[in-house]
Amino acid sequence: MERLKQDTVPLAERMRPATLDEFAGQQHLVGKGKVLRIVMKSGNLPSIIFWGPPGVGKTTLANIIAKETGKTFITLSAISSGVKEVREVIELAKKQGSILLFIDEIHRFNKAQQDSLLGAVEKGHITLIGATTENPSFEIISALLSRCQVYILKELTKEDLLGLLNRAITNDTLLSKRQIELRETDALLRLSGGDARKLLSLLEIIVNAVEKEKVEITDELVVSTVQKKMALYDKSGEQHYDIISAFIKSMRGSDPNATVYWLARMIEGGEDPLFIARRMLILASEDIGNANPNALLLATSCFQAVNVIGYPECDLILSQTAIYLATSPKSNASYIAINKAKELVKQTGDLSVPIGIRNAPTGLMKQLGYGSGYKYAHDYEGNFTQEEFLPEKIRSQILYEPGNNSKEIELRKKLKEMWKGKYEY
Repeated sequence: MERLKQDTVPLAERMRPATLDEFAGQQHLVGKGKVLRIVMKSGNLPSIIFWGPPGVGKTTLANIIAKETGKTFITLSAISSGVKEVREVIELAKKQGSILLFIDEIHRFNKAQQDSLLGAVEKGHITLIGATTENPSFEIISALLSRCQVYILKELTKEDLLGLLNRAITNDTLLSKRQIELRETDALLRLSGGDARKLLSLLEIIVNAVEKEKVEITDELVVSTVQKKMALYDKSGEQHYDIISAFIKSMRGSDPNATVYWLARMIEGGEDPLFIARRMLILASEDIGNANPNALLLATSCFQAVNVIGYPECDLILSQTAIYLATSPKSNASYIAINKAKELVKQTGDLSVPIGIRNAPTGLMKQLGYGSGYKYAHDYEGNFTQEEFLPEKIRSQILYEPGNNSKEIELRKKLKEMWKGKYEY
């Protein structure tokens, strides 16, 4: 009877870690002396958003935190819960004390649902842990986001995943009774897409499909047993990430044919059109930039139109925009410039603003010289004067290098004429 009861619990659940020491991966968060260990020991746990791909441990971490802190733990799914369920939890928290509330797929909560959490989080009635696979900056309202610490979970490494397989074979109450040999693992790792939960589910399917006591796991066995059951497009797994990657790289590589193919794969698979439109917005700035500023305008219009129209009519809007971006001239000069600037700020972030371009809202500041000597560009011919704006220590530093395309070649020429070779344009 006990064996029957265990058989009903999936392997991934049986192997769920109970402590941080058992947890696979995310050592930048859970390793010795790292942030999650510190905040859990401090007893002053903030509200948290876990952001990362599927199957990397977001739900597991929430369970471990609840166990370690001893807080009352309540789980809601954003797919099936709403404002009513949130308010019920808040009322319970007011009666019995602080509650740890875990909301899976919190990005699916709309603004009203997220608003319902604000007061309780701010007053400490609930400590929120939200899990999301989507960028919180886009999906979580700013008021709620500002009250939470965002922790990014990384994809599990090959070593992490192999460790999970070996621990399952060795330690699981059922698998340890079988003679299991991992002769080949490439197919298992590939089909799992880095998702620990899917990896363990695949392992369980393979082992259960073999009637003999001895199980020799090979790539051929995995493919023949599992691949026939795999969906054409898995929105929460490997396909989601691989195909959006292929779509982005096709646009970046100026291949409109591959672009619309991968777009069609996502559309037919039911991918969220806003997710597709959002990635095109990023590409328009990162990979096209000032080589064609209209690309960002069209991508923005696409995002807005898709948000209003939805499927099936938005297919045409996505296609038009994707082809435009794929056939547009490319430049990553703006992307490189901001990264160089951020790196420079890390090294020189304490440099003072030159006194001539400081704000001078009070008489005292004016007496101290704030704003003195500033040359107002519009008072000069061509609305330009060769005034320095960088801190003196990093004067003449070049961060923006115009790309090799018609528009930015003109920009380079213009900058060279204006600055008389100062920035070596």
